Amino acid sequence: MEAPAKAKKYSRLKYALSLVDTAYLLLLLFLFQVTGLAKIFAGIFILPAYLFVLYIIYYLLNFPLNLYQTFILEHRFGLSSQKIRDWAGDQLKSGVIFYLILLMLCAAFYYLVRIHPATWWLEVSLFWIFFSLILARLTPAVIIPLFFKYKKLESGPLRERIIRLADKMEIRLLDIFEIDFSKKTLKGNAAFVGWGRSRRVILADTLRGKYSDDEIEVILAHEFAHYKLRHLLKLIFINSLAIIAAFYFIFKTSNAVLGVFNLSSLSDPAALPLVFIYFVVVGIVMQPLENYLSRIMERNADRTALEITGNKEAFISMMEKLSQQNLADRNPHPLIKFFFFDHPPIDERIALAGNPG
Repeated sequence: MEAPAKAKKYSRLKYALSLVDTAYLLLLLFLFQVTGLAKIFAGIFILPAYLFVLYIIYYLLNFPLNLYQTFILEHRFGLSSQKIRDWAGDQLKSGVIFYLILLMLCAAFYYLVRIHPATWWLEVSLFWIFFSLILARLTPAVIIPLFFKYKKLESGPLRERIIRLADKMEIRLLDIFEIDFSKKTLKGNAAFVGWGRSRRVILADTLRGKYSDDEIEVILAHEFAHYKLRHLLKLIFINSLAIIAAFYFIFKTSNAVLGVFNLSSLSDPAALPLVFIYFVVVGIVMQPLENYLSRIMERNADRTALEITGNKEAFISMMEKLSQQNLADRNPHPLIKFFFFDHPPIDERIALAGNPG
């Protein structure tokens, strides 16, 4: 199969599986609620055990779809080198992390709903926003090392070039690291992560030998541009508004919806699947807007990277290589772009390099 056709097929399967996954999640949450299973479990278990039981049931019911989506499909299209044992280990680690985060958020939710029934929506929102900021700070130093090994990029022309670029763009770095991406995936990636003194460059080892120093410099100029243009702060503001809007919507509509499911109050743990349904639905509604705003920021970062490096040839060649390596959908249908793309499609980004004005 030729590369463009292969990329299209892979992308369509990913989109379809994403839709099925979301629909299946909503269905299971609805069944948990209407069959009375949530009420039974809430009557038997305290919150940590109750949440754990619901999560395990969901994981087991969703396991075939999850296995195909995250392991079989990636191997089928030659995008993964991960062994099933390592995949299972990552599933366990990510599951534990997800459960602990969810438990803390749910505990705060139920505590505030009970003690402040009139203002809980704002207080829960502020707690979730604060928690997300702490999590963003901890991710590079605590969570990423659970899945990948950091190694300082060895001294040489590329390291010196990245440091010069950071100085030029007034970026302070903790250091420059390479991670063992190739143990899990053959896709390429690079990132500038962290806050304050924890800010660091992360380069996937799958870039090694495939991209020139010019191309890697353009990639990182794009990543540094997000910081220079204050995109992180803007995204935090947008996400904070979305969280507040979601909880206010729950606050204003929950009394009517609770009656449909024969529930008395949101403070009842039996209503937990209903709260999750709210968030899935709000997420679906908000995703196109968040994607649209993200695409604007990505275009601006591309423009800044092109201005800083003055190397549109390297930008274009990097995009061509990245699209092939990651089997990217270069020119998706407008509806696919609307719902799924938080970056402009590759062809649009290449066209921008030819006309950056």
